[in-house]
Amino acid sequence: MFIVTVTYTAPLEDVDPLRPAHGDWLKDLISRRLLLVAGRQVPLIGGIYLVPDMPAEELDRMLATDPYLINGVAEHSITEFTPLLVATGLEDLKS
Repeated sequence: MFIVTVTYTAPLEDVDPLRPAHGDWLKDLISRRLLLVAGRQVPLIGGIYLVPDMPAEELDRMLATDPYLINGVAEHSITEFTPLLVATGLEDLKS
């Protein structure tokens, strides 16, 4: 699995107009289970995505379509991890 940290590289007034397109992008990926969780960091400096296991090349291609990245207002940092302990009901994350 991957944790993707999104960091804004532009002021919020440049990020905010892209929020609807970014939200649609997130909803599409979540509906296809290519993202499991997405949220904003507090304070508002970016966001976090939880991504299921996939080939790194596929992850890179997917993230390259992020409207924030396309428009140069954010960057991604990727951390790969293997879930070993999960809350009851989330056992599928370990497979």
